[in-house]
Parts: sequence; C-alpha cells; structure tokens
Amino acid sequence: QVHLVESGGGSVQAGGSLRLSCAASGDLKSRKSMAWFRQAPGKEREGVAVILIGSGGTRYADSVKGRFSISVDNAKNTVYLEMNSLKPEDTAMYYCAAKGLATMSLMAYNYNYWGQGTQVTVSS
Repeated sequence: QVHLVESGGGSVQAGGSLRLSCAASGDLKSRKSMAWFRQAPGKEREGVAVILIGSGGTRYADSVKGRFSISVDNAKNTVYLEMNSLKPEDTAMYYCAAKGLATMSLMAYNYNYWGQGTQVTVSS
C-alpha cells in the first residue's frame, strides 16, 4: 500500500504560479509511476502529468504542456508539479496518483493509489 498526501494548493490570479507537492509513504516499491490529475465540478477527472520513478521520463496533457512541469525528489519520496502561467480553466481539485507498474498513462483507471487532493483556484 502507498499513502499519498498532497499540499501546496491555493488561490492565485491568472498568470501566477504554484508548486504542488505529493509526499509518498508505505510500500514504495509499489510506486513505479506517479501522476497528477485534476477534477473540477461537473467535469471528468483529467490526467495532467506523469513521471516514471525509475527513469524520470515525463508526459503532459496538451492543455498544460509548456506551462506545467512534473519532477521527483527521491530523497524525500516526493513528486512536485510546478504550475506556471496559470489560467482560470486550471481551477480544480488536484490529485496525486501512483501505480505499481511503470506506465505513461494519463488515464485515471490505470492508477492504484490516490491522495485526498489539494484545491487550486485561479481568478481572472
């Protein structure tokens, strides 16, 4: 089992930046890939970014490409999501997820473990 805790959410104006953190604990060998998802009221859960723990390979949704960056600090067992040039449409609850097998998927059903989420609100 992997326990994930997100932090770093908040309210910013359009064009601003935030950095989200996801601290992992438990069976870290069951954590081959980690990803960030987001979900706004009335919308489906959307994959934002994924990183392979072993290789550091990354993949991003087209909607955030060039603005967001996912990274991992293995010493802290923490994954980050740096969000720049934020837009009102980025407003959502952001969730951290992990999978026991390496994957580059941005589809929620592929992930085994989930955090509780952290709210990001971007005003225009």
